[in-house]
Amino acid sequence: MTNRFDKSRLPSRHVSVGPERAPHRSYYYAMGITEEEIARPFVALASAGNDSAPCNTTLDAQADAARKGVMDNGGLPRRFNTITVTDGIAMGHQGMKSSLVSREVIADSVELSVRGHCYDALVGFAGCDKSLPGMMMAMLRLNIPSIFVYGGSILPGRYQDRDVTVVDVFEVVGKFAAGTCPISEVHALEKVACPGHGACGGQYTANTMACVGEAIGLSLPNSNMVPAPYTSREQIAVAAGWQVMELLERNIRPRDICTREAFINAARIVAATGGSTNGALHLPAMASEAGIDFDLFDVAEVFKSTPYAADLKPGGKYVAKDMYEAGGVYMLMKSMLENGLLHGECMTVTGKTLGENIDQVTWNPDQKVIYDVKTPITPTGGVVGLRGTLAPNGAIVKVAGMSRLVFEGPARCFDCEEDAFEAVEKREIQEGEVVVIRYEGPKGGPGMREMLSTTAALYGLGMGEKVALITDGRFSGATRGFCIGHVGPEAAECGPIALVEDGDTIRIDAEAGTIDLHVAEDVLADRRAKWQPRENAYQSGALWRYSQTVGPAYKGAVTHPGAKSEKHVYADI
Repeated sequence: MTNRFDKSRLPSRHVSVGPERAPHRSYYYAMGITEEEIARPFVALASAGNDSAPCNTTLDAQADAARKGVMDNGGLPRRFNTITVTDGIAMGHQGMKSSLVSREVIADSVELSVRGHCYDALVGFAGCDKSLPGMMMAMLRLNIPSIFVYGGSILPGRYQDRDVTVVDVFEVVGKFAAGTCPISEVHALEKVACPGHGACGGQYTANTMACVGEAIGLSLPNSNMVPAPYTSREQIAVAAGWQVMELLERNIRPRDICTREAFINAARIVAATGGSTNGALHLPAMASEAGIDFDLFDVAEVFKSTPYAADLKPGGKYVAKDMYEAGGVYMLMKSMLENGLLHGECMTVTGKTLGENIDQVTWNPDQKVIYDVKTPITPTGGVVGLRGTLAPNGAIVKVAGMSRLVFEGPARCFDCEEDAFEAVEKREIQEGEVVVIRYEGPKGGPGMREMLSTTAALYGLGMGEKVALITDGRFSGATRGFCIGHVGPEAAECGPIALVEDGDTIRIDAEAGTIDLHVAEDVLADRRAKWQPRENAYQSGALWRYSQTVGPAYKGAVTHPGAKSEKHVYADI
């Protein structure tokens, strides 16, 4: 080892330095590690790789590729794995209750492995939705020099001479239910929609949070939009392994990078790309890990002044591969910075500021995906925060690609997603109704399920913008239509959504940012007095434990107090 790294100040000294650590070193010798390598800083390579879904199947190989970069720049790489729950497979049944909970398990498991083995730096590899924020939350919580690497998106499928994604498969289920397509079309589409490795290709949650990784400064520039099958992903992994050693040498940590201004940059990117509403859940959770106040209302305030400028699915035409070919996240940020929409002084994992990184980018006028923010698709963002008598603690809706921004109609109430989906399949939902799905919040679900199966089926029936859908649960980043999620307080806490009855008038105004229940206060007071808490079916195990500790959605649905309450930072042990 060179004298670049003073190991007496690094966490790994606790497992590798001094005569009292001889038993610890014996384990490393057992794995074929040399004395010289043991004297190096220890670098965690945390992978969410598995065979559960194509989102994650390349991650282990990418994490292994990063070993070379770490070794070449003076570190000792140590790979370990964490879990994922893949939303596309968990969707539409009880398995979806596990999805958001997995974000906390991922963050917790990475934290525990790093703490237990005293790693000095971290490179995290993630693919499916919750693994991205989960990995970045762990980085902010531990505050050791870290770099986030996205596994990359899937390539689009081809069907009848057009690009397709898994969302087309969800929507064809509705078409079949409506009798407008044969079962043979369902089977033909399902076989070609997902042609290989990688996360869902549109600007759904995975790609939204991948864009966040670059915008907030935790990922190498223009690394995350590279599709999973491309061989250049290996080069990115090697570069990340090498660069994390530079961060360690300079002691540049995640909380140095992820300032409040960096979170504003990240929120801007969510809105500008018409990204997933889940961004408004994950950014507050990440901010909590850094001790920064940045809740749903802060996110929504940023959205108000952000133009929608990337023409991406589900509201637009293109997928992540197209955005990569157009120049990636940095191409969009080039236009945004030049027009005063980003804080260019924020530090990044390059060791340079965001502005310095962007200076290396030349605007591409020939591409079709990314609009100049001076002439955007729409002047305000693709995602909007809402607040009103139905949602005093806020709610959120994706409006990218929508022609209708105001909706008023009678409520149609369901106390779980399955009942709502059944009503959709039976074509019992009427045009003009506001479908309310409740008791699906973080506590009440528990787990705050996504409702893509229901919303996609509505589109398949041709009802996508003819009804509105409101829930204290969540929507997939792939959801489109007048779909409002994260309604708080949730029904399990006797929020107003618990008091809605069939036929009540609900008005949503995405232009004004309001969502109101038009029922007299004395009537609501009477209903509130009669309301009884409901016991869900999960009274043991991980879901029960989550329901006991999870906080409100507008603060990120987190399960611990965050950095504001910490007495020590792991990186300084």
